[in-house]
Amino acid sequence: MFEIDRLLETVKRIHFIGIGGAGMCPLAEILHEKGYQLSGSDNNETDTLNRVRNLGIPVVLGQKAENIGDAEMVVYTAALLPDNPELVAAREMGVPTFERSKLFGAVTRKFGNCIGVCGTHGKTTTTSMVTQMLLGAGVDTSAVIGGKLPLIGANGRTGKDDMIVVEACEFANTFLDLSPSVAVILNVDADHLEFFKTMDNLVAAFGKFAALARDAVIYNGDDEKTLRAVAMAGDKKKISFGYADSNDWYAENITFHRGAFPVFDVMYRGEKKGHVQLGVPGQHNVLNALAAIAAADFAGADMEKALEALEQFGGAGRRFEILGEFNGITIADDYAHHPAELKVTLEAAKKMDYKRVWAVFQPFTFSRTYMLLDDFADVLKIADKVVMTEIMGSREVNTYDIHTWQLAEKIEGSVWFDSFDTIAQYLYDNLEEGDLMITLGCGDVYKIAKKLIKLYNK
Repeated sequence: MFEIDRLLETVKRIHFIGIGGAGMCPLAEILHEKGYQLSGSDNNETDTLNRVRNLGIPVVLGQKAENIGDAEMVVYTAALLPDNPELVAAREMGVPTFERSKLFGAVTRKFGNCIGVCGTHGKTTTTSMVTQMLLGAGVDTSAVIGGKLPLIGANGRTGKDDMIVVEACEFANTFLDLSPSVAVILNVDADHLEFFKTMDNLVAAFGKFAALARDAVIYNGDDEKTLRAVAMAGDKKKISFGYADSNDWYAENITFHRGAFPVFDVMYRGEKKGHVQLGVPGQHNVLNALAAIAAADFAGADMEKALEALEQFGGAGRRFEILGEFNGITIADDYAHHPAELKVTLEAAKKMDYKRVWAVFQPFTFSRTYMLLDDFADVLKIADKVVMTEIMGSREVNTYDIHTWQLAEKIEGSVWFDSFDTIAQYLYDNLEEGDLMITLGCGDVYKIAKKLIKLYNK
């Protein structure tokens, strides 16, 4: 038994440092529902923090040693600095401390059935799809999702059934702390190479995650690197999905509603199982939907009800999320931050009925920008207009000497600014009726869209 699992059998009072984080809040909600006495702290007011408070969990704004109180265990977000006063105090007091991923793993082991969705791209969308399908089919599932699912108005929920659906992120191998009964592998692509160093290491990490699955692995049978990973999973049930009819689940007769929203027949080993019109744009969502369908079917969901629920899915928060229309100009936001994600998002946007597509991109991490610079340039050229921010370094120091101007030099007509206010004003002055402006990136680029909306609402 894991140390944290053993402690969770005896402790009752748990303190969360950074409880308002998108990854922390759902875990707090689940433990609260299971009867633990929780407290928390954070530095910023957020919607998730309000959600935690509404559960009756006491939260302190600002982090100080005394916030630990009489906690018997402390859980902290991975973004925490080692000199955080609460973390330091807990360790000095001898209180057991665990990074969030360790608690996440323990939570997955509290459920008999855990569907873990991993992949370089599409995790949040597919995890949201599976959750929506199960709920629509009457399965009262719990969930931990990387973005907000509009159906539940949050990025997680606590259900009554012995089922949980979780988004499993490969960064720093944190998904290897989870204990899935079913592992869903969407794709394996070059990312986080500052950590994994080589593609072989990255593929091996996904192989280890597949091997963790107790009951089955659901995988993209058209993706060569995924096939290599699944081959490491050992002798267990394997279910494939993809475009090719050699897969267990595949799509036939694919067309596009309004040029961008996939419509297709759902096929299982030669038998038609249903017909679906997705509410999310882009052909890549055919694969996400097939993965979700395979997972829902394996979970025993009523397929007719599950497919009806899938058709009602309009996207997770920050996944081609339409924020509003002003003077005939559509403002949207998307989490895409890898060239492959930018490509499918911008291609979907270009197929829609807009005069021009404006890509407002925030490069995220110096290492990714440096390693994939030419790939970023190639896919951003799909847009009619490209506006960029400076690189958001996040956890990194710029040892690569990489800057946005180097990316802008490769994209004719692109511009970049070092201020969100300047970008919002530039867009306000240059957008025209019929345009789509979409902010792109996993950092805080969405704030530009909000600033632009404020300008239109003046």
